[in-house]
Amino acid sequence: MSEAVVSTLAIGMIGGAIRVGTPYLFVSLGECITEKGGRVNLGLEGILVMGAMSGYALSYLSGSPWIGLLCAAAMGLCMGLLHGLICSLPRVNDIAFGIGLMLLGTGLAFFLGKGFIQPQAPQLPALSLGSFIADPRWRSALSINALFPIGVLLSLLLHWGLRSTRPGLALRLVGDHEGTARALGYPVATVRIIATAVGGAFAGVGGAYLSLCYPGSWSEGLSSGQGIMAVALVIFARWRPLGCLAAAMLFGAAGALGPALQSIGISSGYHLFNAAPYALTLAIMIASCRPRQTLGGTPGELSLTR
Repeated sequence: MSEAVVSTLAIGMIGGAIRVGTPYLFVSLGECITEKGGRVNLGLEGILVMGAMSGYALSYLSGSPWIGLLCAAAMGLCMGLLHGLICSLPRVNDIAFGIGLMLLGTGLAFFLGKGFIQPQAPQLPALSLGSFIADPRWRSALSINALFPIGVLLSLLLHWGLRSTRPGLALRLVGDHEGTARALGYPVATVRIIATAVGGAFAGVGGAYLSLCYPGSWSEGLSSGQGIMAVALVIFARWRPLGCLAAAMLFGAAGALGPALQSIGISSGYHLFNAAPYALTLAIMIASCRPRQTLGGTPGELSLTR
């Protein structure tokens, strides 16, 4: 394989990892916060799609993509809050309600978003990090959306916050040892509701990225199951924010594999390569669910592992 072909493939994979991996990053960070509190939210797919629709609609109606982004975050916050409140009631299963929330979110988004399939909404701006590079391919690959560095910064802040701040300690304690948290006076239900709501806001931002940046339009098949895959991604990252960042880039690179190979003339099996993120998700779940295997970093109160 020639040096030019290797360079083209590397450029496609790096640029694609950033573009495709950014929504994974936000959704996985949100689910990481939720699961650190001992609750799992399988409704992320519905929140993601609803965030994409509402962000696109408000961007089109207001003329500002940033207003659309804030609307998507607020929509995700409200849906996450709904999940947190309902699952705090006695005898409510958070996994079952999460599936219901997923169906509710996708159904509402498809119904309310039909009028916004054709219009073009203003898009979120890009940052040209490679403007000083002569090679136009690298300049294109390093032209990234402003949400990616925000996501990286949030990963670092969450890594620090979970380890070094009192709220981070409270969240981890609630997720690991509910009885100890109650004995120390922490309001377990309130902490979990807040964590689930914040996690929903992150997922809403991930949805806004899909409709306001890449691919940058609203359609009913926009998310391609990324909200569900984010749950597997968090398990793969072992509930660590920096692990979520690395895993999101890995999933993004897997999603960019097909277009990258097509750019160097390999078109046979294109649709098979496009299935790489789903195959990776399946492989992670199989590897993580072996009998008599303990997952490092698993929150002790997490319903997925109890």
